[in-house]
Amino acid sequence: MHILLFNEYYPPDTSATAKMAARVAETLAQRHRVTVVAGRPSYDPDEFYPFAFLRRDTRNGVVVERVGSTAYPRHQMRRRVSNYLTYLALAVPRAIALRPDIVLAMTDPPVAGIAGAFVARRLGRPFVYNIRDMYPDMAVGGDIVRPGAWVNRWEKMHRRALKQAARVIVLGDDMRERILAKGVAPERVVVVRDGASFPPSTPERNDPIVQKLRCGFEFVVLHAGNLGFYGAWGTLLKAAQILSNENTGLVFIGGGANRAALEASAANSPNVRLLPFRPVEQVPHVMMAGDLHVVTVRRGLEGVVVPSKLYSILAAGRPVLAVAATNSDAARIVVESGSGLAADPDDPAAVAAAIRELRGDPSRLAEMGRRARETAKKYATVNELERFVGIMEQAAGERTGGRHLGS
Repeated sequence: MHILLFNEYYPPDTSATAKMAARVAETLAQRHRVTVVAGRPSYDPDEFYPFAFLRRDTRNGVVVERVGSTAYPRHQMRRRVSNYLTYLALAVPRAIALRPDIVLAMTDPPVAGIAGAFVARRLGRPFVYNIRDMYPDMAVGGDIVRPGAWVNRWEKMHRRALKQAARVIVLGDDMRERILAKGVAPERVVVVRDGASFPPSTPERNDPIVQKLRCGFEFVVLHAGNLGFYGAWGTLLKAAQILSNENTGLVFIGGGANRAALEASAANSPNVRLLPFRPVEQVPHVMMAGDLHVVTVRRGLEGVVVPSKLYSILAAGRPVLAVAATNSDAARIVVESGSGLAADPDDPAAVAAAIRELRGDPSRLAEMGRRARETAKKYATVNELERFVGIMEQAAGERTGGRHLGS
């Protein structure tokens, strides 16, 4: 069958969504014809493309059609809206012209699912919605937009897209609960996690890069990844302040919308460091640099965002502190597997106490690391991607009564 994937970001964009879109598309392309309708690269791309109304190329068996959207850098938030609007204006008619057998949409831009549902409805084709971040809930919960009439309209259109979808693929059980609360039939909402890819090798603790990332601290609590609107950053900084005289360092590696605010808040904190993203070949060094890795979700946003970086931490065999509500997917997995602890995202003292407890028990930390790696095997990326393919085929088969689409 011919599958159309609707997502603005795709390599050479370097966002997590772009990378996951490529994994999904390339896996689907092993059994089906796949076309991605993307925009011009704009998310810290490895390569910039000159303007063209339409650029077509093939990457690893996937046909990638790029419409001539604007390509303002992701840090220019207001201009980035232009990227979204020009992408949608050009991608929707192009997608309709391609006449795929089934439409798959992700959540870049935030209304991509609504647009994908519209395309599928116009063509009379099945629609599958893969929710990476849940909008408009994330925009409101992250204080990006204020509730109002237009947000209510956005939510109404989003619910229509959800109810139209043959399948809604979500990243965790907490996100599934959110979708069910919007009135979607339970049998159509399925969990497919991003899953874990295992590093081929692990650097030694005394590796120079590892030591540089540790910033000279005896015990390192590390957060590696996007510093977006969803994290309990204030709680983490206050917890670090409580531990400031105990040679325990809080190290952030990454960037994002909240990085500048974090740097300002941490300016007078002697045990907090902010470092830039590292090259992909140094990810194993980043994993080894943390004695304890942090995964965080602000209270109220559990299920709205699902921190998929948890799986790479588990695969590296590192213990985890989930600074998130106990009903969040991250906290559930960490606590139930014994690969770490959970702490209240609104309670800095509880976070500091959890760090202190684990710092004082190296054998327990080592056991958590062992359990982390065992837990990661349950969520291997290759298995999750196979489930994704099966769900797509099932959704298409239901609509056609088992006939091959396009025949």
